[in-house]
Amino acid sequence: MSPVSRAAIGRWLREPLVEFLLVGLLIFAGYQWLDQKTGRSDPQERIEFTPDDISQIRLAWLAQGREDPSPEELQHLVDARVREEILYREALALGLDQDDTIVRRRMAQKMEFLFEDVAALRDPTTEELEAWFDAHAGDFTLPARATFRHLYFSPDLRGVRAREDAVGVLAKLAGQPVDAAESATLGDPFMFQAYYADRSFDEIARNFGPGFAAALFEIAPGAWSGPIESGYGSHVVWVDDVTPARVPALASIEADVRRGWIEEQRTGIRQRAFEAMRARYEVVLPGDLDAADIESLGAIEAGRPESQP
Repeated sequence: MSPVSRAAIGRWLREPLVEFLLVGLLIFAGYQWLDQKTGRSDPQERIEFTPDDISQIRLAWLAQGREDPSPEELQHLVDARVREEILYREALALGLDQDDTIVRRRMAQKMEFLFEDVAALRDPTTEELEAWFDAHAGDFTLPARATFRHLYFSPDLRGVRAREDAVGVLAKLAGQPVDAAESATLGDPFMFQAYYADRSFDEIARNFGPGFAAALFEIAPGAWSGPIESGYGSHVVWVDDVTPARVPALASIEADVRRGWIEEQRTGIRQRAFEAMRARYEVVLPGDLDAADIESLGAIEAGRPESQP
């Protein structure tokens, strides 16, 4: 470098403005270094919704062919949007967007998947599984089941006499065994079965109606009983056997119980992880999105101002 150039640079560096800028740059760099050393975090982030944002959420709901959302439904939609935004930002903070062209919803889903991966790290101990099964035994209860046969009395064939004829046949069969020869000739043809083995309440209700099923499970096995009514007509029934509802032994359903325990852990971990992230965000809504605000938003139509009274 020539002496002339060095002199020019020296004069330039001695300029007050240049000195001021250099000092400012050094101070800024010092603050950046201190922030990194102390681990000082950024202030709480804001998620701010404008009335137009809320209107767009509402219009997206209406576009699905649904009725105008209630205040509770709109609040739920806003909460879902807040959750999506938070998971999206957290995914960005983890760099999940690098070399990935998938939209923000997919990135939020990645965060959900991370929660599940954490939840799946371990299996329950025997003690945990037994305690959880005891607390949720009702979820695994096997329903009561019944085996029965019936004689059908058709109102189409007998008219108003159908039930009265059923009562008469029941009296005739009193004390008779289930396989009495005459019993097969006393009823009318039925479009389905005459005998049903090991059926649950729901299965019987689907075939005959809930009233018939409820009455059937009240009948003591081993005798002709009735008549009880279904949607088809009157029935005289013989209940062979009723198996009460019961909770199976853990050993016989351990795989199902284990899946239930793991799913509950996943749900809890997802919720706790989201709540920890949610605490770092401030959500700002127009007017705190109270009921009155939501009702006024309901008057906003797509591309139109709020209607006047």
